[in-house]
Parts: sequence; C-alpha cells; structure tokens
Amino acid sequence: MFYWLTALSDQVSFFNVFRYITFRTGGAVVTALVFVFLFGGPIIDMLRLRQGKGQPIRADGPRSHLVTKVGTPTMGGLMILSSLLVSTLLWANPANPYVWVVLGVTLCFGLIGFYDDYLKVTKQTHAGFSGKTRLAVEAVIALLACWTLTQLGRPAIATSLVLPFFKEMVFNLGILFLLVGTFVIVGAGNAVNLTDGLDGLAIVPVMIAAASFGLVSYLAGNVVFAEYLQIHFVSGTGELAVLCGAVIGAGLGFLWFNAPPASIFMGDTGSLALGGMLGTIAVATKHEIVLAVIGGLFVLEAVSVIVQVVSFKLTGKRVFRMAPIHHHFEQLGWTEPQIVIRFWIVSVVLALAGLSTLKLR
Repeated sequence: MFYWLTALSDQVSFFNVFRYITFRTGGAVVTALVFVFLFGGPIIDMLRLRQGKGQPIRADGPRSHLVTKVGTPTMGGLMILSSLLVSTLLWANPANPYVWVVLGVTLCFGLIGFYDDYLKVTKQTHAGFSGKTRLAVEAVIALLACWTLTQLGRPAIATSLVLPFFKEMVFNLGILFLLVGTFVIVGAGNAVNLTDGLDGLAIVPVMIAAASFGLVSYLAGNVVFAEYLQIHFVSGTGELAVLCGAVIGAGLGFLWFNAPPASIFMGDTGSLALGGMLGTIAVATKHEIVLAVIGGLFVLEAVSVIVQVVSFKLTGKRVFRMAPIHHHFEQLGWTEPQIVIRFWIVSVVLALAGLSTLKLR
C-alpha cells in the first residue's frame, strides 16, 4: 500500500524513499513487531478462553511436559500470520506476483495447520486429522505454487536446479522440477512443524532462516549484485525481502510471549505456514539446496523422525530415545533452555554456512 506513494514522488520527493526495498523491509519488521505487541495479549486471552484445557500434551512425550505445559493454549501462529499479512499488505509492492504466490502458500498452509490444531483442541488429542490427507492437500497447494513460479521465471532457469558452490552447474529438470519444488515446500513446512516442540525452539531458527533468505532474495532480485556474486538473477524476487522482514518482526513479538514458560504455543497454524513460506522463497530464488543448509536444523529434526520410524518398523529398535531429536536430548538430561539455546547456536552456524555459498563459487 505504501509503495503506491511513490506515484507522488514527483510532487513530494520524500515519497521516493518507498521505492527502496531496504526501507520497506525495515518498515515491515517494525510494523509486524508492533502489531504483535498490541494485539498479542488479547489474542492469547481469547484463545485461552475458547480452548479451555489448551493444547493436548503427548502422553508418550517427556513426562515433564505433562506438568509444565498443561493448559497452555495453542494456535499462536494466528498472531504471527495476522501481523505478517498486515505488514506485507502495507509495505510490499502489491503488483509483484512473487509476493502473492509466497503469501498464498503461507496462508493456505496456515489454514491447514489451523484445522489440525482445531481438531486437536476440540477432541483433546495430539493426533489431529489424517496425515496422508494433510500431505496431499499441501502437495496440491505447493504444486500449484511451483507451476506459477515456473511461469514467472526465465524459461532457461525457472525449471532448473542450481547447485551451490559452482558457477555453472545447473540441471534443467523440465517438468520434473515441479515435483522437486513441491517436495521442497512440503518438506520445509513439515520440518519446521516437527521442530516446534519446546518453548522458543522453532521461532528463532525460523527468524534466522528468514533473515538469511531476505538477503538471498534481495541479492537474487538485483541484477548488479546477482552478476557480481555470480548467482542467477530472478527479476522481482527482491520484494520477498519485505515478507522475510515481516516474519522477523512477528517472530520477535511472538518470542516475547513464547519465552519460557510460554504463554502460548505456535501450533501447526504457525509452524506449517512459516516452513511453507521458507520453502516457497527458496524455490522462487533458485536456492532450494541452500535452504537445506540454512535450515539444516529443521532437516535434522525431520530426518530424526524418519530414521526412528524406519528403524522401529524394520528392526523393532529405536535409534533415538525419543523423536524428534530435541526430545532425545531431553531424555539424556539436557534442560529445555540448554537444548533451545544450543539449537539456536547451531542455526546461526548453519545460516552462515549457507550464506557463504553466495560468494564461494
């Protein structure tokens, strides 16, 4: 919305500042943060009143959770998504199609997560609705988003998979790229969802990844910087930095309420949406593999669950004491703050490693 003020820059030179993505990204951070601070408390009170017993706690999870987390409301992702939506509508360029594709996936994944959370709360079970059905719906949404992104990008690059650390190693997958892109988006959404198990564990790595991809988006969408760094230029993706800024602001606000002991859980409403958003930005900017590095913590959490399930089905034995892996460390005696802060440190290191691929080519 504010971007439209640039039309008045001939009369008032100040309005020219709204042309700059960096300025509008900063505005998005502040707007999202202030929104959560203003409306976070009332949203929590409303959800606590409507949910009664709050999010059901896994009976087979860590025993301490049955004491420390009982009665805590969920669906805190509503705070994040509402502030993200308002901030994006105010600061992003509404004529940019990439903004609408990423925002569309984010909100659709948020609706899926909301329905899952709703079933958990109303039925007082941690199972939610059918996993296969949920994955199928996510896949359809992601597939449509990937197809749209291939139509927006340059034909030679839009359907290609780019390997980091190499200047010219590009694999044009053709129509098969739709499957790869869909896997990235759905995988990212569910990986972040699995990470959301301790107070503050998921939101900070999400903010770190959002900050990283905000930079990636800005550079990939700028022809001068893209040429200098020898990364593939994708016209229009620079605007996605504004969305990433909104995530950072919303995440900071949410962390204020989610700091131990959490006043509210993010729930599938937030984690699934934010993961899907990161996956879609990675596909749009042609940094799908880099997402696996920057979001390596999410990958580790997802892989730990896959390994645990496969091992138990094939051998009847568990590799970890409990999955996802953050629960394994709980069983080893690590305190919740130890796990959360150490995982944050890992996220920072992985983000730096992922960003290094921008120059090391």
